[in-house]
Amino acid sequence: MAEITLPQLGETVTEGTITKWFKQVGDTVAVDEPLFEVSTDKVDTEVPSPISGVLTEIRVAEGDTVAVGTVIAVVGDASAAPASAAAATSAATSSTLASSNVSEVTQASAATSATEAPPVSAPAPVSPVTQASAPAAVSSTVLSPVVRKLIAENNLNVAAIAGTGPGGRITRDDVEKAIASGSAVASAPASVAAAPATAAPVRAAAPRVVAGPRDEVVALSKIRQATGAHMVASKAISPHVLSVVEVDYANVDATRLRVKDEFKSQEGFSLTYLPFIARAVVDALADFPHMNSSLGTEELIVHKYVDLGIAVDLDYQGLLVPVVRDAEGKRLRALSREINDLANRTRARHLAPDEISGGTFTISNNGSAGSVLTMPVINQPQVAILSTDAITKKPVVIEVPGFGESIAIHPVGNLAMAWDHRAFDGAYAAGFLSRVKQILETRDWSSEV
Repeated sequence: MAEITLPQLGETVTEGTITKWFKQVGDTVAVDEPLFEVSTDKVDTEVPSPISGVLTEIRVAEGDTVAVGTVIAVVGDASAAPASAAAATSAATSSTLASSNVSEVTQASAATSATEAPPVSAPAPVSPVTQASAPAAVSSTVLSPVVRKLIAENNLNVAAIAGTGPGGRITRDDVEKAIASGSAVASAPASVAAAPATAAPVRAAAPRVVAGPRDEVVALSKIRQATGAHMVASKAISPHVLSVVEVDYANVDATRLRVKDEFKSQEGFSLTYLPFIARAVVDALADFPHMNSSLGTEELIVHKYVDLGIAVDLDYQGLLVPVVRDAEGKRLRALSREINDLANRTRARHLAPDEISGGTFTISNNGSAGSVLTMPVINQPQVAILSTDAITKKPVVIEVPGFGESIAIHPVGNLAMAWDHRAFDGAYAAGFLSRVKQILETRDWSSEV
């Protein structure tokens, strides 16, 4: 007998929903044969069986959400006697009730607890409350480990949280709502109330908003919540700084406009400015390697390869960042093909988990939506992210050989970069952007296509 667990489907994914079983109890399963389909806040993907044998038990029913590492099925050898379908269904149902709330702490929870701690004020004159009393209150109710941890970390009163799970059980969503609203904050310990006046100020909780009769309530999707949590965490982790350069794309257009029809005929998609920018970024990273790094505990980890993330909008429902692997070895046409392929498969939700993790530098293409200046939020644990803003025709001053200066109409756009001030200073960031600008404005791009 071998237990099948829900695998890790990306660096930040902590749970998944089983959307479909391709095999039923009693069916024979081959190695690498699709066994089930799982949906996460990042991707929907088929998961192959790691072993061969007979599916003897299904512990998680379709539609149920469980944590990474949860045992979801059992596969035995061909001679094993499979459990009956009814027994398997019963087991799956029981397991669902027991484990539906058992999941790892997500980025959303971590970000909320780290950056939105409830305000601490002096309690009314009552008997002193010690730190030990909070865990005692938590232990009196049947809670999953993650719910128990969230309640303890945020000093919540269990009795003030309404459970919406089976039998009134308190779920993770219930706790997160209580954290956001600040409605279940327990009394502050006396030791906190007695803190000296010189103690660091505590961030106030966000004001609670209640929908009125003229409002519409739109539930945040998993991807919206995960993106928001990641952005909040990033702003809390990195001291963000914005640097901007203006780029004249006349040199790029000298090649792009000349070959665009032939390119589209050959490749099946249009040649946009994005691949040119991506190619310039990759080459500039070679000259400014600290831009292509991650921060460790007390060191900068400089990556000797470029895994380039390209942010893709999902019809205004969220963002995913698929990664072009080893971009440093790809020329313009190859980058164009891969960026187009990843973008199409991202919008169709056909990406594999490893295609949206492990980037070393990210480009966010906001210009396609018409923005002229955007400060993006760093995609942790990277140290910089570049926003490509709208390219429009503007009058620019140019040098005319033999005639001095003149004014011409050129395509111009901003490149705005948010960067982590812990990793380097403004001169280094500006030097990198200037190098990207120089490559775009002076390279002979005809050799790239």
